[in-house]
Amino acid sequence: QVQLVESGGGLVQAGGSLRLSCTASGSIPSISVMGWFRQGPGKQRELVASIRSVGSANYADSVKGRFTISRDNAKNTVYLQMNSLKPEDTAVYSCNVRWWQNEVKNDYWGRGTQVTVSS
Repeated sequence: QVQLVESGGGLVQAGGSLRLSCTASGSIPSISVMGWFRQGPGKQRELVASIRSVGSANYADSVKGRFTISRDNAKNTVYLQMNSLKPEDTAVYSCNVRWWQNEVKNDYWGRGTQVTVSS
């Protein structure tokens, strides 16, 4: 069983920065994809960024050039550096890790951390 624990959320003014961290307990295979999703008030959950163990990353268009995802495989940790934050980035940010093994999808979520950006 894998458990994900996020940290680093908080309240920041527009234009500021935050760094989110998510550490997974248990065994995470090298084929796994780790990522961050967010759900803002009255909005559907959306993918913010994801990264494979070899470092290939994907970003939502709304965060490209402002957010950077990185991963430390030795620590089973994924980070999200968020710069130039905007009020529309306000959301609960949740960490996710997933992989396929023997045709079975393994999909784990953290509880989420609140990010609030004031104007």
